[in-house]
Amino acid sequence: MKNPTEAGEPQQNKPALRLWNSALLCLLGTMACLVETAWACPTPCECNSTVVDCSDRELLSLPSNLPPNTKTLLLLNNKLSSLSPRAFSNLTSLERLDLSNNFLDNLPASLFRDQGNLSELVLHNNSITGLGKGLLQSCPGLQRLDLSMNGLSQVPLGLLDDLPGVEWLSLADNRLQALERATFEPLSNLQHLHLSGNPWECDCNLRDFKHWIEWFLYRGGRIDGVECTLPKDLRGRDIRNVPMEMFNYCVQLEDGSLMPGGEGRGPPCSRGGEHLPQPPPQPPIRPPTEVVEPVATGCVRQRYRPVSVRRAIGTVIIAGVVCGIVCIMMVVAAAYGCIYATLMAKYQRELKKRQPLMGDGDGEGEQDEKQISSVA
Repeated sequence: MKNPTEAGEPQQNKPALRLWNSALLCLLGTMACLVETAWACPTPCECNSTVVDCSDRELLSLPSNLPPNTKTLLLLNNKLSSLSPRAFSNLTSLERLDLSNNFLDNLPASLFRDQGNLSELVLHNNSITGLGKGLLQSCPGLQRLDLSMNGLSQVPLGLLDDLPGVEWLSLADNRLQALERATFEPLSNLQHLHLSGNPWECDCNLRDFKHWIEWFLYRGGRIDGVECTLPKDLRGRDIRNVPMEMFNYCVQLEDGSLMPGGEGRGPPCSRGGEHLPQPPPQPPIRPPTEVVEPVATGCVRQRYRPVSVRRAIGTVIIAGVVCGIVCIMMVVAAAYGCIYATLMAKYQRELKKRQPLMGDGDGEGEQDEKQISSVA
């Protein structure tokens, strides 16, 4: 028989075990509630799986308690004017971020430090006037970058160095006048580049970028119109159609080197002949056959030849082929003439040798005839 004390022990432990299980279930439920509360969709936004849509909410600041598993965050059409450096620090899974149509004017350098999975960033139609060169260095997987309709006057060297995967880039409708070629060389996978709507100055500052554009188009890239606004002679012309010869003679003006007689100091012209403030910019482009004419304001105005670089190259190739054919024909004609002259000279010599022989034969015939007649 079992000891009654041993049989009673399990019965006595059952209430304690039930109490322990109840406490554990309460603890798990509380933790689940806390996690659900922490990951809950912010009040002004709409959430669907990993997509958080906070667009068109007239937000003045970024919503708090955004779900950490968010992959797509839409904040377009709001009134955001600034963001804290750690605004997206908990969104490490973020892949797409749309901040278009806001009032952002300055982005902290560490804003995207934790967004290593970001593939698309849209900053269209804000008031951004400058970008730090290290802003995107933590986003190596970025593929689409939209910086259009801002107030950018330059793209800092180094901004795109860590973005080899970018395939689509828009800098349209900004205040860009020139760009550095080295800024875009790291973009080895770039396919589409939008640059329209900028006040491009097609002078020596744009020469290297013009070379890069030619290479970009050669490897199959697509670029929209890049129309010149200055100088006045090139206004409205696409940079792709500006002859490369105009960029081969960019020389720094020193002490009025283009003024008549080389005396005096002639400042370069810009914007209708006005004198540029110090320090002066790069000199205007001077093609090889341009005419330099002094104007009444003391500036130097350049007159360009409206020639396409591709047309010029084609003309040179055709002219070379024609000249080669003509040279070959001249060589053949000269050889034929020499051969003909040699044959004629040889024929004349043989003819002269035969003439005395023909004369001796006639005399012997006459003597024979005389002998025959005397015998008769």
